[in-house]
Formats: sequence, structure tokens, C-alpha cells
Amino acid sequence: MTRRVAGGVGVSPTRHRALLSAVVALIVGLSAAIYVTVGADSGSSRGTALAKGNSPRNQAAPVSTGTWVGTWSASPGAAEPGTEVEGMAGRSVRNVVHTSVGGTSARVTLSNLYGQSPLTITHASLAVASGSDTAQALTDTMRRLTFGGDTTVVIPPGGQVLSDAVRVAVPADADVLVTTYSPTPSGPVTYHRHARQTSYVAQGDRTEDATGTAYTEKVGVWRYLTALDVLSKDADGTVVVLGDSLTDGITSTSGANRRWTDGLVRRLRAAQAAGEDVPRYGVANQGISGNRILTGGLGRPADNPSGLDRFGRDVLDRTNVKVVIIVLGINDILRDPQLADPDRVVGGLRTMVGQAHARGLKVIGATLMPFGGHPGYTDARESVRQQINSRIRSGEVFDAVVDFDKALRDPYDPRKLRPEYDSGDHLHMSDRGYERMAETVDLKSLKGSAPARL
Repeated sequence: MTRRVAGGVGVSPTRHRALLSAVVALIVGLSAAIYVTVGADSGSSRGTALAKGNSPRNQAAPVSTGTWVGTWSASPGAAEPGTEVEGMAGRSVRNVVHTSVGGTSARVTLSNLYGQSPLTITHASLAVASGSDTAQALTDTMRRLTFGGDTTVVIPPGGQVLSDAVRVAVPADADVLVTTYSPTPSGPVTYHRHARQTSYVAQGDRTEDATGTAYTEKVGVWRYLTALDVLSKDADGTVVVLGDSLTDGITSTSGANRRWTDGLVRRLRAAQAAGEDVPRYGVANQGISGNRILTGGLGRPADNPSGLDRFGRDVLDRTNVKVVIIVLGINDILRDPQLADPDRVVGGLRTMVGQAHARGLKVIGATLMPFGGHPGYTDARESVRQQINSRIRSGEVFDAVVDFDKALRDPYDPRKLRPEYDSGDHLHMSDRGYERMAETVDLKSLKGSAPARL
């Protein structure tokens, strides 16, 4: 018997059920396609690719429980001399970076900020290093990176790209290897000059070579790579430190992670393990040696861009920023051919604080440390430093203050660093000095957000 449907042709129950099943299947299929497309755009696609040897790798990680935070970063500072024509064509660049917090998935940011032509990367990978001071990877952690689902990405001059997320267990306090291969000349290489960490280069495409034996060239710079994020259950956000060589740690022991920001990471980890009420943050070091608040270098874009010029990119655009620490100003005093204007220096600091407050971010500022005995020292410059420090301590600039000057100056001659904290150049720290800087930060001051302004 056939049942009539009002206004239509009669349809049998069996055929009706078949049609209904087909419609449901179509809806489910469309929903799945939409989900995968959105996931790829957000760096969380479920796609799987094949690595060399046809061994499967889980390439794109689905969004899971946890929070995306910055576990490592380095500001792009200039175009690398000697790379103006060829770039790194035909070579694999294996950057070694050290994590502040761990996670279950990872993604990277690559930059062609100083490039003058498109940078084509046909192959990139991420892996956990098998130990310290090595290009060798833990084989089961090797992951091929993709960008919008593709293994090849072209980064335009002045641009950057965020990779898709890959599912991989990234430990805290560990070295991670991020490798890129570019087959064609790309012009100037965007790099960070003072890595204080050994990275590696190999001839040819050795991107997924876990043995590391092909990586015979050692370098002390980071190329193209500017950030490593992890999906973490152990961290809630990122503290970004904007600074100069004192934050870059150029006189710290290379390969030992003895910058003051590394010491801050260790203190946060120890306090959390002890059950103390401190924030759970990854630490992003955005120090560039020679950096100033007001003045950048030459070129377009400028080499060593000023703190004001790079604040948006290097601070506000970092992943899940919660609090900012600013350690800048000493180069504005030392490198001004005239005499630095304290009002302009403080005004620059306040401008950056205002930009952070507009995003709801708390800003901690540091007093400027002494440099008596340095070739650039004069009594007039010392007076400028004291004036700036007085205004910082008064509370008119930052939400909170870390008094590096008080903690590291020589009590017998406050114009100088204490001898045990001095690297020997009377400006930069020894390893012990950097550790003292880390010890000076009140961890509880990292909590909270920008205060309400009436």
C-alpha cells in the first residue's frame, strides 16, 4: 500500500527511510568537511602526511585541552651579512631552541622580515633533541610541519607565517630542533644575531634526518625562526620580556641557558613545584642587543628596530600574553651622540605601557643598572640614568617595578656593578649577575592585569 503525502507524490516507507538516510549522510559529510577546513586554517587540522621511508607521521594536531602559550621566542633583529644573494639556498637550517614550558602540541612562526624576495620553504620539521649541544633528534618525535595543510610555503618579503600545529610531546626545559629547507635563492636571511646557543646547517634537504650526522656546520645565530608555541596544560599564558643585550644575555655562557630570563623560568618552575601561588607562564625573551626605546637602526625595515617600533609585533602579537616586563633605556643613554633627554626616554616607556594597557596587560618595568667604568660612562650620563630611575621608582611609569639597579650595584660605589655580577666590561652581567637579576623579580608581581585608570 502506498501512502499519500499532501500536495505530493506518494512515497513508500522503505524509500522514505532510504532518502532520509542519504540526507543525513550528506549533512554529516558536509559538516566534517567544514570542520577539517576550519581546523586547517587555525593550525589544528587532522591531516596525516608521510615522512621519508613512507612512515606515517601525525602532522596536524586537533584542538585539544590546554592553552596555547609561548614557550620560546627570539626577535628578528636584522638581515644576516653575507646572505644578500643566495640566502640559505640548498641547505637545511636546524635551529636549536630551549623551552620554558612543555605541551602536547607545537607550532612555529617563521619570518622573512628582512627578505627582499619571496622565501620558499619546501620542507620543514620539528623534533625534540636527543640531548643538549646536538643536532640529533629523538626519532619518535620527528614531525613534518605543514602550512595551511601544505608542506611548501612561500613567505613574501616582510612577512611571516604560522605553521599548522603538530601533535608531539614537548617537555619543559628541553631543546627543540626546528629545521627548514629552501631550494632556491631568497636574498637576505632574517636572523637573530646573539643566540648564545649552537644551531646547525647541513647541505641538501636533510630536514627529517634524525641522526644529525649531516649537520656539520655550527652557527651561533637563529635563522627565520622567531617563535615556538605549545598547547600546554601546565601554563595559562605568556610573560613577554622586551629588552636589549642584558635580556639577550650576550655575556652569559653559551649553550648553558644562563640568561636572566632562563633564571626566571627556573624560579617559576620551582615555585610551582613547591605549591606556591605564582602564575603559570611560559617566558618569551624579546631581547635584541643594542636595542633602544626611541631609535632604530638603518634600513627599511630598520635593523634593530626601536622598542617603540617593534612593541606591537614583538610583544602585543605574541601568543596569549598576560604580562610584559620592559628592560630598556641604557642604550638610549649610551648611544645618544648628545645627551639623552630623560623626558623623552620616560615618554617612550609610557607610550609602550599605554599600548599594553589598551590590551589589558600589566607592565613591570626595570630600573637601569649602573655602568661606571664602561668607556661610555660620563657623570652627565650617570645623571640622566639617575633621573630616569627616580621616575621609574616613583610609580609614574609602570604598574610594578623590579629594582635591578639596587640589587646589582656596588654598595661601595653605586655608579658601578658589584664585581661578582660584572662580566668584565662594566655593563653586562656575569652568569651570577644574570642569576641575581632573575632572583630580584617578585614572582607574585607577575599576577594580575592592567589597573583600572580613571
